[in-house]
Amino acid sequence: MTPSPASPTTSSPRAATSPHCRPRRAESTSPAGWTWPPARSSATRWPTTTAPTSSSTHSTWLTGRGGLQSGCIIHSDRGSEYTSSRFCCRIQQLGLRQSCGRTGSCFDNAAAESFWALLKEEIGTRVWPDRTTARADVFDFIETFYNRRRLRRHRVFGNLTPAETRQRHRHALAA
Repeated sequence: MTPSPASPTTSSPRAATSPHCRPRRAESTSPAGWTWPPARSSATRWPTTTAPTSSSTHSTWLTGRGGLQSGCIIHSDRGSEYTSSRFCCRIQQLGLRQSCGRTGSCFDNAAAESFWALLKEEIGTRVWPDRTTARADVFDFIETFYNRRRLRRHRVFGNLTPAETRQRHRHALAA
């Protein structure tokens, strides 16, 4: 995911580009802390409510494990779950900034679209026997391939995997 530039109103120059500015799953024990959104995924095909209705759902989506720094940008498409007044108010309460892509333009959310396309290509869109099996397959894809073996073929990232890039970033912050 490409970091968003910090705005002039952001309190910290690194706030909007920090790895802590990404929504993460509250109960994750993964070092990456990736998200399991409660909304329906096209990969699982299980019908669930797409519009978050409770404050706890919003908190899980927006703060996750470790929380988000004030001024972080939450970028999404214009789906009803992201444009609901309750979701928008929660973003404001947390001091975050909302960014929505243009209607009908997949290019505004290219990183997420690329991830879902690769996920569908690698594990398919089959119907799993149960949610546990589907989650295990998606977890395996993210943790063993997407974060550990997939190279980010760009000179800015030094042809490193996302896990190596994150480790290098943490080491640089600690120095």
